[in-house]
Amino acid sequence: MYDDRPIRFCPLCGTAVDRIERFGHPRPVCPACGWVYFEDPKVAVAVLVREGEKVLLVQRSHPPQQGLWALPAGFLDARENPLRAAERECAEETGLTVRVTGLSLVLTGRETDHSADIVLIYAAEVLGGCLQAGDDAQQAAFFPLNALPPLAFRSTRQALGLEESSRSPNGS
Repeated sequence: MYDDRPIRFCPLCGTAVDRIERFGHPRPVCPACGWVYFEDPKVAVAVLVREGEKVLLVQRSHPPQQGLWALPAGFLDARENPLRAAERECAEETGLTVRVTGLSLVLTGRETDHSADIVLIYAAEVLGGCLQAGDDAQQAAFFPLNALPPLAFRSTRQALGLEESSRSPNGS
C-alpha cells in the first residue's frame, strides 16, 4: 500500500511514528500528536494526438521501460489543472504546442512501483511548434497505427485501442 520510502517521523512534531491500524489499514501514526499519514494517489496525464492514421509517440529515455515508446505523458503537479498539465507534458517531450479537445480515457491501477494510480488520457490537436524530442524523451515521432514501435505501457496500448480497457471517459 505504501511506497518504498516509508514515513518515519511526524512532519508536525518530529516524533518517530508507529504503524497502527487506522481506517482499515496499517498506517504511520504519531504517538505524540495523533497525526495519521494517508498516502495520496499519484496522477498522470497523457496526450493522444492523431494526424490522420498516425499517432504521436515518444521514446522513453529513462526507466521504467527505457527505450520503448509511449504517449507523451507525465505526473500532475499539486494544484495543477490536468488539461494544462497534459498540454505542458506534450510540449516538454515533443516540442509541439497542443490543445486538449477532450477526455479520452481514465485508467486506474499502477503498472509499475513508480507509475501512477490514475492516468487521465486526453485527446489533443497540434496548434504549432516543431517536432523534436525534449525533457525525458529520446525521440518523438508520428507512427502509422499499423506500424507501431514496441510500446512501453498497457495504458498506451489501451488508449490506442490495441488492448481492452474496462474504463471509460467518465471513469466507470
